[in-house]
Amino acid sequence: MTQPAAPTYRLLAELEAAFDALIERSEALLDAYAASPAQAWAFQAEASPEWLRRALLDFWYADGQDGRVTRSHVGLVAATPALLEEVARVNVAKADFAARLARIKTEYPPLLAEAKAVLPFRHPHLHDHLRGSGLARLHLKQCWRAIPVAEAPVARVRLAWYASGRSIKRLTVREVEQKLLALDSDAPHVRIQLRKLAALPSSEPLAQVQSQAPLMRANLFYCEPLEDGRTRRAMNVALPLFLPAPRGRLPDHNLPPAAPPQQRTRARRRDEKLEELPYLPSLRVYRYR
Repeated sequence: MTQPAAPTYRLLAELEAAFDALIERSEALLDAYAASPAQAWAFQAEASPEWLRRALLDFWYADGQDGRVTRSHVGLVAATPALLEEVARVNVAKADFAARLARIKTEYPPLLAEAKAVLPFRHPHLHDHLRGSGLARLHLKQCWRAIPVAEAPVARVRLAWYASGRSIKRLTVREVEQKLLALDSDAPHVRIQLRKLAALPSSEPLAQVQSQAPLMRANLFYCEPLEDGRTRRAMNVALPLFLPAPRGRLPDHNLPPAAPPQQRTRARRRDEKLEELPYLPSLRVYRYR
């Protein structure tokens, strides 16, 4: 049964309008930054208006880029109240764009491919390097990821690579079995793992672990405690971090290494909940201790 044309058209029209609003508000933020005397710092770059434009309008896949990976643009911006208002407007537009994407994924997933093809050409100046090549590919996550903002003025910022990140998904034995069966169930290594899984109680929870790419983390130390008593916060910064600064001056900050460490730098926690080695290597599935 095909989806009625009118609802499909409306979903795409709403997404196009949300994308237009995102571009319009991003441009307004960039204009405000260019006219602002605020200080800024960029990681391995010059903190110019052109740098911020590249960072905030980087909505495209690079050649050979893994679809699961997003590019980072690390920097600090000392933002006046007026500049923070523009950032908030951009983040509202990003959230609206993400919500409309989520609705399309739920109600009519085939429309995503059409959206990726149509949206770039509404703003051809954003991808001049791909004009005429037919290779323009929109990176949806790089469109809707929010611009990081500190809640209050900050006394100092310490930037550091975080290279030990991982996502952990809790699974049942039945769910793991289905994932194993989706592999080549005739392969010897899969049969071995199916037998190992069969030896476990059906009620035992398991964990599927995915290592995450290294990312930059900012440790913020506030000038005054927040209302809830907190004096510091750690946050990931894939985009320039805007810091409330009524006088337009950056707080004290460090210069992190040019590249993440090659090996794990943090000691393993003694209360690590997962066993050290995967129980089912093909799926990166671990047992809890």
